[in-house]
Amino acid sequence: MGTLMPATPPQTLYVSVRRDELRKLKDERDQLRQQVAQLNLLLAQQRTDDKAVSL
Repeated sequence: MGTLMPATPPQTLYVSVRRDELRKLKDERDQLRQQVAQLNLLLAQQRTDDKAVSL
């Protein structure tokens, strides 16, 4: 077993981000959300297909 460390309260980290960097991050976030939604849809379809085959 490893050594136990005392719990410390979370710390807030402040950073500065340029507007163009923020826009890029938001665009990337939106793209990743769309990918997750698409993958969830494909997974749901696959599960539906698997249920139909097993009946």
